[in-house]
Amino acid sequence: MEKETQCDPAGRIKQRKDWSLLLVAATAVGAALLILGLYDGSSARAQTAGAAVLVGAGDIASCESRGDRATAKLLDSISGTVFAAGDNIYENGSLSEYDTCYRRTWGHYKKRTKPVVGNHEYGTLRASGYFDYFGAAAGERRKGYYSYNRGAWHIVALNSKCAYLRGGCAPSSPMLTWLKRDLAANPARCTLAYFHRPRFSSGQNGNDATMRPIWAALYAANADVLISGHDHVYERFARQTPRGIQSTACVIMIELTCNTHNART
Repeated sequence: MEKETQCDPAGRIKQRKDWSLLLVAATAVGAALLILGLYDGSSARAQTAGAAVLVGAGDIASCESRGDRATAKLLDSISGTVFAAGDNIYENGSLSEYDTCYRRTWGHYKKRTKPVVGNHEYGTLRASGYFDYFGAAAGERRKGYYSYNRGAWHIVALNSKCAYLRGGCAPSSPMLTWLKRDLAANPARCTLAYFHRPRFSSGQNGNDATMRPIWAALYAANADVLISGHDHVYERFARQTPRGIQSTACVIMIELTCNTHNART
């Protein structure tokens, strides 16, 4: 069995800012929408200059769904950056589906949306519908991973469809190499990452070991929050290592899965 890496909690605190997370799961017609208020500390100043809002879900829209319409209405009254955690339009992520069924609901907030790709998007060759619809916001074509900053937070959007990436999601792959460099370049920031397939899940697809290298890289960089979709459930995990071992001493990760399409509770 692989030995767990030990860490010095005090040392980690010195290397990063204190942070707090206000999390609200808004529901409408059985659909879940995740709203995160991100702060860089516990002082009064954290409520102003360091504050940011990130709101979104995964498995979002369908031409036959009502959940996406309900959550889209909620977005009308919520400011901030919208994240789309993959499988953003059913069934195949084609440009036609994006232009018709996604556009009429969540598409109203396209200008402030930061998406990631899911497995349904690859129902269209090379996820071309996804990349054509979102353009530069989706990251480089055939890669689909990028990062950006909001307030005091560094946010990383990743492609978890490893089979379609050069080198997959292996520790030495181009995406993981990029991720490690990106995290190293932002050591003082609070960090949140999102990608479609969850490492851990109580849903129908269960845990996915192919996501472990992604988790390991984020864990090593002291990332704070992870968000995934895919399994059409909402759940929130305790702090744990990339191997699923609960840790209160040094792990600062939370993973959430949520959806608006065919939501189950």
